[in-house]
Amino acid sequence: MNKLIAAPGRLARMLPFRRKSHAAPVALPSFAVSAGDIAVLPDPAVFRRELLQRIAQATRRIVIVALYLQDDDGGREVLDALYAAKARQPALQVSVFVDWHRAQRGLIGKQKSAGNAGMYREYAARLGPGVEIHGVPVQNRELFGVLHLKGFVIDDAVLYSGASLNDVYLARHGRYRLDRYHLLLHRGLADAMAGFVQQYFAESAAVCRLDAATVPSTRALQPAIREFRQALQHAAYQVPHELPGAGELAVTPLLGFGRGDNALNEALLALLGGTRRRLILLTPYFNLPRPVRVVLGQLLRRGCTIDIMVGDKVANDFYIPPGQPFKTIGLLPYLYENNLRRFARAHRRQIDSGQLNLHLWRDGDNSYHLKGLFIDDDVAVLTGNNLNPRAWSLDLENGLVLRDPAHLLQAKHEAEWAALRRHATRVADYHALESPRRYPAEVRRLLRRLNRTRLDRLVNRLL
Repeated sequence: MNKLIAAPGRLARMLPFRRKSHAAPVALPSFAVSAGDIAVLPDPAVFRRELLQRIAQATRRIVIVALYLQDDDGGREVLDALYAAKARQPALQVSVFVDWHRAQRGLIGKQKSAGNAGMYREYAARLGPGVEIHGVPVQNRELFGVLHLKGFVIDDAVLYSGASLNDVYLARHGRYRLDRYHLLLHRGLADAMAGFVQQYFAESAAVCRLDAATVPSTRALQPAIREFRQALQHAAYQVPHELPGAGELAVTPLLGFGRGDNALNEALLALLGGTRRRLILLTPYFNLPRPVRVVLGQLLRRGCTIDIMVGDKVANDFYIPPGQPFKTIGLLPYLYENNLRRFARAHRRQIDSGQLNLHLWRDGDNSYHLKGLFIDDDVAVLTGNNLNPRAWSLDLENGLVLRDPAHLLQAKHEAEWAALRRHATRVADYHALESPRRYPAEVRRLLRRLNRTRLDRLVNRLL
């Protein structure tokens, strides 16, 4: 964050700021999935139990893709479970894919360390081979893009969540970071998601084992990373055109990478633009890409009702409580709140009328990491995409589009939305959000510096 504030020119030149028109995609291919084979898990504790139980019962394959598998009690519990599953079933395929850069550094604000990769090597040295842990370098540097793909494939089940694997995501030690959690039982969908990982990750020279005794440097991998990025520009899931029958709905996995020909971005914009009556949008960081803001404005002018739920700034994972030493990364929750305040002020008439509802989620010292869409009563999007400029153009993302014209999942979706609102408060007007004049002195100083240099726009695109 300090380097970002200090080097605007170089960073601006490296970012893709071109504007591009977005055409609606053709009809999406899909898997026909029984509504009874799709479950919404209610909380991180249930998600953790389901994950560990599925790992323990696995017979053929476990393919885990996450931003990180942390060196803490939660991460070690998962890694212990993976090694135990492999010991019980020697023929079991166990593959874990995490972000290459994130795995090899310590936590932000902490002292330098070998990162989570040190734990991976320690386990491999102690317990032997069998659990393969790979690092995926989406970009040459973490700042300019990470592996943000989601989905755990265990035999024929897909456990899909935006959560990574550590104490707080798995509700260990009394705190949690809330995400969404879905279980889909469908062999074709599981095969497509595992097949993508095998084709584009496991067979790439840029994707290396992190549990090995020696690991190549990022510099040595740069030619392979360039080829890997080029392959991802044209990558896609292999999805048939199955027609849902009675009791079934259409499920489409989509990939998103880069600003051009981004299938996930194109589908999200087309789905948003097709809203007839009501949209519910979930995002952890209120920093919407410009194309999304444009579509939201169009929907409001058409008379659609929009609900947006974000985390209160104290529910942001970068929030630093008063009294603790302040670090520059702690500025982010205030930037996002500023974005929300400006948005609320610009749309105060729609907020007053109830057409636009902004919900702030807060539950003690727990944090909020939700993302996704509910469109009318017949479309839902499960995704790890934060719906911010970084996800829109830098990170490698994916999502599952659920099209449900028979409203087979409507009751489950309504129950999920009702549960989320239990810890949320509707913003009555922009005055309900803290004024920047009342922010801590260090935050005010940094905000003035960003605004003076117009760097706030650049920061919003990167973080």
